[in-house]
Amino acid sequence: MTTFLQLMVNGLGKGAVFAMLALGFVVIFKATEVVNFAHGSLVLFGGYLVLVTKDTLGWAGGAVVGIIGAGVLALAIERLLLARSRLADPFSLALLTIGVDVIITEEVVRRLGVSLPFIGDAWDAKPLQVGGITLFRTHLLALVVATVLITAFFLASRYTNWGIAMRAQAENSEAAALVGIRSSRVTASVWLLAGLLAGVSVLFIATQDFSGAGLSRGTHSIALAAFPAAIIGGLDSTVGAIVGGITVGLVDALSTYYLSFAFAKSAVFLVMLVVLVIRPAGLFGTRETTRV
Repeated sequence: MTTFLQLMVNGLGKGAVFAMLALGFVVIFKATEVVNFAHGSLVLFGGYLVLVTKDTLGWAGGAVVGIIGAGVLALAIERLLLARSRLADPFSLALLTIGVDVIITEEVVRRLGVSLPFIGDAWDAKPLQVGGITLFRTHLLALVVATVLITAFFLASRYTNWGIAMRAQAENSEAAALVGIRSSRVTASVWLLAGLLAGVSVLFIATQDFSGAGLSRGTHSIALAAFPAAIIGGLDSTVGAIVGGITVGLVDALSTYYLSFAFAKSAVFLVMLVVLVIRPAGLFGTRETTRV
């Protein structure tokens, strides 16, 4: 029972990170109907900025640079590439993000070389013992940070002008434009938000507690596990992104221990396939995934 509780708590910590990443997928899709396959490269780029600046600015300063850098990169992708192709089909834009992802990922991996550095220096590999349960600081802090950020997002989306504009565009972009909502501003803001969340997420992903491996191509692969999280919850549901992220984290933690590490990643996609068979739109979605 103690082991199970430990796995549940640590799985929730992992799930919190996936929830932040899945939320990034969802807000972009809701506003633009584009699936951003460059999300993994935003995570990797943010982590790289932390790595190259933390010796000069300290870990906290490097973390700020990494988070802002990932957000700015996401905004640049939208402004320089996607905004100039507004009339293109969402499928074509999704393919464009794949090309962007390959370019950014390969360049960052080239610069990293053979090194696999951990970047969560502030808390990595310092477990806590609570009632016989070993809890990792990375997972606990990820859970706290994700809860604060996701709560702030939902409050902002409900009570601010930006949130109202975002929800209006997601419901009906043409009607939103008729009442004066500028689609370009909303689109740019959600890309910036997704990038910032990616920058926060890498602070936890590239740690010994989370993945056992440092900043590398594997970081990119882990980040893309947020895609099935978004699919499970529903690509057009922000609540679903949270549920999907937590589901992926728990499935990954439990299957790693009770089955095998190698099967854990397959188990996540197996759960996604089961959900899609039962409910093609995802648990909380309204638009079927087959449209993506």
